[in-house]
Amino acid sequence: MISSKYRALSAAARLDSRLIRRSLISTPSTDQGIPPPLTGIRVLDLTRVLAGPSCTMLLADMGADVIKVEEVTRGDDTRSWLPPSAAVSPNSPKESLHLPPESAYFLAVNRNKRSITVNFKDPAGLEVMQRLVRTSDVLVENFIAGKLAGMGLGWEDCKVLNPRLVYASITGYGQTGPFREAAGYDVIIEAEAGLMHITGEPDRPPSKVGVAVTDLMTGLYAHGAILAGLHSVQHTGKGVWIDCNLFETQLAGLANIASNYLIAGKEASRHGTAHPSIVPYQVFPCKGGFLMIGAGNDKQFRLLAERILEKPELADDARFANNAARVANREALVDIITQVLQRHERDYWIGRFTGLGVPFGPINNIQQTFAHPQVGARQATVEVDHPRVGKVRMVAPPVTYNGKRMPVRRPPPWLSQHTKEVMLELGYSQNEIAELRARKII
Repeated sequence: MISSKYRALSAAARLDSRLIRRSLISTPSTDQGIPPPLTGIRVLDLTRVLAGPSCTMLLADMGADVIKVEEVTRGDDTRSWLPPSAAVSPNSPKESLHLPPESAYFLAVNRNKRSITVNFKDPAGLEVMQRLVRTSDVLVENFIAGKLAGMGLGWEDCKVLNPRLVYASITGYGQTGPFREAAGYDVIIEAEAGLMHITGEPDRPPSKVGVAVTDLMTGLYAHGAILAGLHSVQHTGKGVWIDCNLFETQLAGLANIASNYLIAGKEASRHGTAHPSIVPYQVFPCKGGFLMIGAGNDKQFRLLAERILEKPELADDARFANNAARVANREALVDIITQVLQRHERDYWIGRFTGLGVPFGPINNIQQTFAHPQVGARQATVEVDHPRVGKVRMVAPPVTYNGKRMPVRRPPPWLSQHTKEVMLELGYSQNEIAELRARKII
């Protein structure tokens, strides 16, 4: 058996350890933006797939030391979601040669983190986790409600180990209620919480959104709640349990659609790209592509009619004289605009729209999106060196501070890349680490 030499750190010792971590990590001066505000904060990340990892990546981007705990042999589910994947370099570390390629999905939401693998169903693995809990400021998990409690790592267990811990649970439906033990999947919540009902064309079946937007919104809510929790700990000295879930996030994401129903009992419906109360406000086809046009007021509609479509008579037609009339005669107006736009290529219309003040945008595919001049001008992508695959291009953190982005300090980790490093930090000896590896505990 491995000796249990490790003891819980006192509150003063934990504070000292955070100060030491701050001193060991270099921070850019204010003329390069702002110092990463979460430097010295340790986040224990027990999440998989998208909602949780996107949350912890945002914390990592702000300087937190995020330790991603993964299953020993497979890791995060998204590691196996390939193709596509990044090609493995022949110069990759020998200890990683047995691993599959790095999936594009995993790489998207795990930058700036460290990866360790722990089987915490085993008592020895549970002890590793307990040491991590004692030395962490935040724990984020997305297990089914009650699952971690049954393994000795629930909120009640962890707050005894670390009374200042911010413990964030991300689930499908929350910690209470009849669905508390149901698993949460973005596409199911989209269906169940109203989003799919309002997405798609009116004469077609409901459709999901093109990305897992409910997962991403939940990650954003959770990351904001964790920042609030850390602020609360500074004032009260007491930890907090955050209950964040996909279902309530999606309810909040219904925004004005929810308000229309709650205030006026108005049921929603699908409108495709069109707006129920504004015309013209939708995607229109043209030669070789599509344009989104949003003429939201009478001035913009007159500009559209006179300067762009070269049909000034439309602005004076009683059927289209104001927005209410245009809504009432939607079909006729949409048909007229469509006929005019289909006479020319997309680029021709982009030229005519540009600079006149009528909201518009081409429907770009992903290649066109990343070729957009704004992407280059804003340096909205970043290239990082990954030890297994070489150069990896990814979307940069989307917020700037004093004109500068938070740095990408670490590439997304390969599975178990930092296990030995973290175990040594926790006080394990080389022999103890080797024994745990042999027993497949880590």
